[in-house]
Amino acid sequence: MPPSIFQTAGGLITLPRNNVPIRLLKHPVHFLSLGFGSGLSPYAPGTFGTAAAIPLYLLIQPLSTSWYLLITLAALIIGVYLCEQTANALGVHDHSGIVWDEIVGFFITMFTVPLDWKWILIGFLLFRFFDIVKPWPIRWIDARVSGGTGIMLDDVVAGLFASIGLHLILYYF
Repeated sequence: MPPSIFQTAGGLITLPRNNVPIRLLKHPVHFLSLGFGSGLSPYAPGTFGTAAAIPLYLLIQPLSTSWYLLITLAALIIGVYLCEQTANALGVHDHSGIVWDEIVGFFITMFTVPLDWKWILIGFLLFRFFDIVKPWPIRWIDARVSGGTGIMLDDVVAGLFASIGLHLILYYF
């Protein structure tokens, strides 16, 4: 393994910058919360996690609104558990490598949006904007709500803001 790609920390193989042991990917809970490995990106893991949501979105988008909502709600509820377990394993609340919340936030952003590459791109950009900038109450939630609920909730609200913005663009353009 080239030293420029991998580091060792106490004998564990990790990627630079995010210090997530690669061995965590062997556990299904961490594999999911780390966005199938997308959260291991040393740069912009949230953006890579959101990108990982696109193929999943393409799988559920053709379903009825009820099924889409049910899958999104299930991913949210399961995500509270997944994210809390991985945060505990890493010893860091809302570690940047945990990106299941970005996947759910993107699902929320794209709820009832027509399937077209331009809407996926605009939804992606809007969600990333709200997730990064964290306008009120997102920043407040991020700072005050702990555990898996806190990890998920700020991205749920960012997804709602992005969805509202995207639907306004759809309506007026």
